[in-house]
Amino acid sequence: MREIVLDTETTGISVKDGHRVVEIGCVELNNLIPTNNKFHCYLNPERKVSEKALSIHGYTDEFLSDKKKFSEIGEEFLNFIKNKRLIIHNAEFDLSHINNELSLIGKKKLENEVIDTLILAREKFPGSSVNLDALCKRYGVDNSKRKNHTALLDCNLLAKVYINLIDQKEPTLDFQTQNENILNSNIINTSYYKKVVKPNLKELQNHEEYLKNKLKKNFF
Repeated sequence: MREIVLDTETTGISVKDGHRVVEIGCVELNNLIPTNNKFHCYLNPERKVSEKALSIHGYTDEFLSDKKKFSEIGEEFLNFIKNKRLIIHNAEFDLSHINNELSLIGKKKLENEVIDTLILAREKFPGSSVNLDALCKRYGVDNSKRKNHTALLDCNLLAKVYINLIDQKEPTLDFQTQNENILNSNIINTSYYKKVVKPNLKELQNHEEYLKNKLKKNFF
């Protein structure tokens, strides 16, 4: 099962007010293990960033002015997420902005299966704070580098939170350093950090001998 953890940053809250996407981040998971395949880009929104949005992500109009437009990366983005489940925190927000960008270039809305981790968290922790920072704190995920909201960093944090939300364990390898060669090797034969190691015949014999000697000492 390949899934895409997705996040966006925008010029403001509502597409009805003409706000646009300024950053897209995507991290691919294969059976809950990061594959090292990522999609990330900053975008020229062709409008000014609102003061509120600027305080959240810190991307200025000047910084975004020379970046690609969504029309230039749209096909690449669609190919990256094609036929994969999307994992998004507060999916309604991100999907509304992504679908708006797609409509502006004559593309149809996304039809991917979507899991909204905000809904999962609300069901699991009713009445508690379920923003990304709160969930990182709850699950012991290090978010110390999250000074601003940035799409790719938030994707990496959300991937770890998502694994905990669905009651699975976090993979052994670091999210930033795994690569496909390791994943395809026989070093890892399970998706999670607990791995059963079977003792060989010699080890079993040594263990049996150890128990016999220990019993003799205790008995005599």
